[in-house]
Amino acid sequence: MKKIILFVLATYSLMANTLPQRMETTIKSINGDTIQLAQNISAGMSGLIVHDYGNGLSAITHSVISTQNGHAKILPYTAILHENIPTVKTEAKVNDKVILGNFYNNALLIAPDARSYSNITKKFNKTWIHPDAYALQFMSEETSEISLNSLQKFAIQNQVGLVLIATKTELLILDPISKKFLGQKQIKGTAKKAMNPFFSRFEHMDVSTFGFSEITLKDYYKAIKDLKETR
Repeated sequence: MKKIILFVLATYSLMANTLPQRMETTIKSINGDTIQLAQNISAGMSGLIVHDYGNGLSAITHSVISTQNGHAKILPYTAILHENIPTVKTEAKVNDKVILGNFYNNALLIAPDARSYSNITKKFNKTWIHPDAYALQFMSEETSEISLNSLQKFAIQNQVGLVLIATKTELLILDPISKKFLGQKQIKGTAKKAMNPFFSRFEHMDVSTFGFSEITLKDYYKAIKDLKETR
């Protein structure tokens, strides 16, 4: 019995770690807005740069997106904007810490139906942001399809690090900040009949609730196919 329990726990642990994980490295060299990282990082991961000022003081100075061959692009850090919070002016420096996937524990799953949503979320140990929250944004913007831009906006506002998108046979893994697909996993067949535009606990996504006219929602699988083709 103990062996069976250990096997189940080991299997669950492996499944929980098959999605991209938070990684830490440092800046090895700088060339304009491009940095060389101290280790090779998969392209498309988003993160941030942290500068150590000494005496126990440190601050986030920039956002960053990994590119190819251990390089990354430096971007302004805009995740927290407030008129009463001063903007950090420090430039990126060699040996600054780089954290990739700093919010990868927070994930949003886009799925065709409730059963698929439940089956997938049980497989991975993540803090799940329910698609109802994304659905509210979706309705308020009077849109008919899922887009990389709307997922990025939602992710920034809600500190979502990963978006998982279920097709009929695959689970697409998206970094919504970089708008790059990091890979995919094979999954058992999902629902043949899907909710449009995606599963949420709203029976109908009626945008007229927000004062807009009715729009025709795009078929779930067609919308995901179109989203993949924007890569």
